[in-house]
Amino acid sequence: MSIFHSMNTSASALTSQRLRMDVASSNIANANSTRATLNENGEWEPYRRKMVVFQPAENNFQNFLHKAAQQDSPGSGVKATQIREDEEPFKVVFNPNHPDAGEDGYVQVPNVDPLQEMVDMMSATRSYEANVTSVNASKSMLMKALEIGR
Repeated sequence: MSIFHSMNTSASALTSQRLRMDVASSNIANANSTRATLNENGEWEPYRRKMVVFQPAENNFQNFLHKAAQQDSPGSGVKATQIREDEEPFKVVFNPNHPDAGEDGYVQVPNVDPLQEMVDMMSATRSYEANVTSVNASKSMLMKALEIGR
């Protein structure tokens, strides 16, 4: 186990939470995009909300348990494995003046809920702050260990 193991673990979490924040801000930016992608029929579809999927960097849970039982390095952080589109149906809004309105005056709008995105951003920010605190604590312990050696 390296003396920098805790910093590496927190660094992986910092990177993952930054990606989560980027995806949430992209969702907010596209909350009104009614022409984001072409579907298989060649028609424009609204923007679909994106979500980040995390996984432990140690992808085998049995290996993780074995290391924890041996009191070896119990974990190696987190990694983002994919950015998945939310399959929730699009919202339908009556707006006959919109350029993408159908014959009945309804428009499909993205399935992005700005309130949910703000909660995700706050959660990512808090996780990021907690990991920065962890890095600072590790740095402080290493500095104290160096002082002992004098």
